[in-house]
Amino acid sequence: MPWWGWLVLALVVGAVLLLAGLIYRVREVRRAGTPVILRALPAESDRGWRHGSVHYTEFALVYYRLTALLPGPTAALPRRHVELHGRRAPEGTELEIMDPDMVVLELHVTGPGPGSGDYEIAMSPILVTAFSSWLESRPPRRSRRRGAR
Repeated sequence: MPWWGWLVLALVVGAVLLLAGLIYRVREVRRAGTPVILRALPAESDRGWRHGSVHYTEFALVYYRLTALLPGPTAALPRRHVELHGRRAPEGTELEIMDPDMVVLELHVTGPGPGSGDYEIAMSPILVTAFSSWLESRPPRRSRRRGAR
């Protein structure tokens, strides 16, 4: 086989692997997550929104961006350090990517680690109730787990 034949074969194999990775990512994100739109702040009034899904774990809100190719989560917001600062309706050009009945929650994440900062997360009103319940049921910051005796 000539050298250019090997090059074409390598490109085809690479494209197939990339497509398989993308299909895997989309299936994993959609399979068990809650659909949301998230952005890190500061951002311009209608910029930075990314579609994805969140998974509620015992310790963190784990966000999977829909279009990322990495197999793991895009962000993890530690449950003990997430504070809800407000809520609002979508405004301006945000209505082009969001339903008018969605709710935008303003989050502040404190503490050490890569997830700290300010975020906005948009979701349907029913999902806001689930998020609020998950957030309010966290243990107090001063509590510590006791070791087995």
